[in-house]
Amino acid sequence: MKLTWILLITIFLAGCFGGKNTAQKSSGKKSISKILKSPDPAYKLKMAEQFFVKKKYTKAQLIFEDVIPYYKTEYKVFEDIYYKYSYCAYYLKDYMNAENLFKSFLEIFPNSTRAEEADYMRGYCFFKQSPKPELDQTSTIRTMGIMQTFINTHPGSARNKEATEIIDICREKLETKDRKSALLYYDLGQFRAAGVAYTELLNSYPESVQADNYKLMIIKSYYRFAELSIEEKQKERYEQVINECNEFTDRFPDSKLKKEADEFLNLSQKNIKRLNNEQIKTSA
Repeated sequence: MKLTWILLITIFLAGCFGGKNTAQKSSGKKSISKILKSPDPAYKLKMAEQFFVKKKYTKAQLIFEDVIPYYKTEYKVFEDIYYKYSYCAYYLKDYMNAENLFKSFLEIFPNSTRAEEADYMRGYCFFKQSPKPELDQTSTIRTMGIMQTFINTHPGSARNKEATEIIDICREKLETKDRKSALLYYDLGQFRAAGVAYTELLNSYPESVQADNYKLMIIKSYYRFAELSIEEKQKERYEQVINECNEFTDRFPDSKLKKEADEFLNLSQKNIKRLNNEQIKTSA
């Protein structure tokens, strides 16, 4: 009997709280619907502002979107609405839409005191869409372009430091992607392709902290390529390795990797000497 009463009380309480939550959700939906149905734009705008301040961006976005047509002729109010409307998309992590809105803000309000901020946010929205290095880096490249344009357009901006840092982050991401691609060629045994890829990598990022490693990988790749080549091609390909080793010494004389580069230089020289001796024997 006691157990039955406990079960009944539990069910009753669950029903009460569950009903309360459902009622609250329903009330929230009704309140938004009621606001949107109001014929008073000023009231709608007031409510949108309140939701924005409370960080209820989905609700604010809906109402801002609804009132925009009413305020297009009131420049200052329209500007403020559009500014906050753009940020609603940003805070909701709808970065593609936010970028378009900030771009439109710039086009509609080019002389606004917020124009510089909107210009920066355009690039930042692209940055937020930038994926991990393994994926397509279109957004990363776009970020770099927009941020560089921002720096050029606003030379005295306090945001230029952040813009430069973002460019550096994007550049590092692109470098990581290219480095992984080059290493994949090497790991797959496609040594000529690896040599080309590492050469392009070094040319693209000559100031990289890994520049000497890229040069060493060029040497390794071409050495393995020469080693696996038919005998008629080996001499010229070992000579290419020697050239790469000499360039390494000229470019990175103090590198910790120089000893390893010198080993490939010695191996290549010995292989050429061996090939020459074999050629002499064959001729004799």
